[in-house]
Amino acid sequence: MKFKKIPHTFAIVFFIILFSAILTWIIPPGKYTAGKQVINGKEQTIMVFRYDHSLPEEDRSTLGSGGEKQTWQVFAALFKGFVKQSNIIIFIIMIGGAFWIMNQSRAIDVGILAFLQFTRRLERFSLIKKIGINNIVMVLIMLMFSLFGAIFGMSEETIAFVIILVPLAIRMGYDSIIGVCLVYVAAHIGFAGAVLNPFTIGIAQGLAEIPLFSGIEYRVFCWVVINIVGFAFILHYARKVKKNPELSPVFTEDAYWREKGESDIEHIEYYTPKAAWFVFVAIQLVLTIFAFIYPVSTLNIGNSSVTFSIIPITAVLFAVGGVITLRRSVHFFILHILAFTILYLIVGVMGYGWYVMEIATLFMAMGIASGLAMSHSADRIARLFLEGAKDILGAAVIVGLAGGIIVIFDDGGVIDTILYKLSRSMSDFGEIASIGIMYLIQTVINIVIPSGSAKAAITMPIMTPFSDLIGISRQATVMAFQFGDGFTNMITPTSGVLIGVLGVARVPYEKWVKWVLPMLLTLIVLGFLLLIPTVTMKLNGF
Repeated sequence: MKFKKIPHTFAIVFFIILFSAILTWIIPPGKYTAGKQVINGKEQTIMVFRYDHSLPEEDRSTLGSGGEKQTWQVFAALFKGFVKQSNIIIFIIMIGGAFWIMNQSRAIDVGILAFLQFTRRLERFSLIKKIGINNIVMVLIMLMFSLFGAIFGMSEETIAFVIILVPLAIRMGYDSIIGVCLVYVAAHIGFAGAVLNPFTIGIAQGLAEIPLFSGIEYRVFCWVVINIVGFAFILHYARKVKKNPELSPVFTEDAYWREKGESDIEHIEYYTPKAAWFVFVAIQLVLTIFAFIYPVSTLNIGNSSVTFSIIPITAVLFAVGGVITLRRSVHFFILHILAFTILYLIVGVMGYGWYVMEIATLFMAMGIASGLAMSHSADRIARLFLEGAKDILGAAVIVGLAGGIIVIFDDGGVIDTILYKLSRSMSDFGEIASIGIMYLIQTVINIVIPSGSAKAAITMPIMTPFSDLIGISRQATVMAFQFGDGFTNMITPTSGVLIGVLGVARVPYEKWVKWVLPMLLTLIVLGFLLLIPTVTMKLNGF
């Protein structure tokens, strides 16, 4: 029996854009506007929905392009999508170019080989051998990224780590899907748990007018349960594909990664050129200057913060580690630079509010430093950067195309109408059904609006009054938002981060959807089960 060839990812995204345009002819445009209402003797802001034809002229003008039905705008949406997602597109290109420069040094290959040799030595301990060293490694990596997702909402940053962890997964005997799971899925499992995430929980609780990060005890419990279920699913698949690699749905696509890793890295010449020492001195000088400029830093962790001399401490650690690694070889020195790049990424995000621009700049500096340490000329570094940008361009392009889907919905003015129609369905149901419908609404809206902060700003002012009317705690409403915002990030085609991650990992979107769907549905059902106690039990903070 012959099966039709699955369309290219570009074609799939374009068809979704066309379907979105058709919806603007079916769904009437509308808009929520802010209003005031006295509830229990207290004046509160409520969101009032009106269809386009009943809006005042000044509000109607904010309905995208007037709430127009989309036709030829489909092609304009492609351009606007690139503009809308330009920060992620540039981020991907810069990351791709920077890591290509580093990859030419073979430092990552050397690091992976050294790591695998170290883990094999640990297998001499009977307990570790029984559990499986690979299982331990995968759980520790996923736990780390899950914490990052839960504490500071790691998302865009995962793109950079995919370039490292996919080759690691391949060398461990798995596939690129496991590489994506180690970082992206783990981070978004944590994102759904959202213990202290200021970009989702912080904003949602602020809009719901409840104490910031209250109800943390139950959220920690939910985060643990979600991690156990998600990790178990991933480890089960990993064991299966380890036994028979051809069972992987991306076995053919992974030929790229296998060929890349098959070179005989055991015969790499280990040496340290003088240029590497000059790079070390230059970086150390910069870090020393920063240590004087920023003697203390405050790292924000949820609603609390920690202040200490992180920059001076890391400057000293870099100096010590730099001398040790340079005495081994330039490859280990470049890995040392990579490790501190990741460390400064965490410090920048948690202490100085870094986003994609600062992170891309940091990795770009890392790539240039790696090239200079290998004694490459400026021309050689520039050519390597262009090769890397060319290699990853497909991932950047698909992010821009996916941005066109959001543009169509925005310009068609139908997002608020969809939200209004869904929210009205809650009024005639009991507490459990109502919290389930809230959860469903947030899950559906997340496909159209993947940004957690934006979705909180749009939905929470609407959902909060509804929860008051039907007798559901505002904390439960925040939990419904939290779960609805987290899980479908693993599948939504409008997420530039997901499309970027899959592009970098060379995992076709349609194959990813088919693989992740069973786990996603399991987590969605689990999310609903975890919401039931929020309306049936007396929980602290609810």
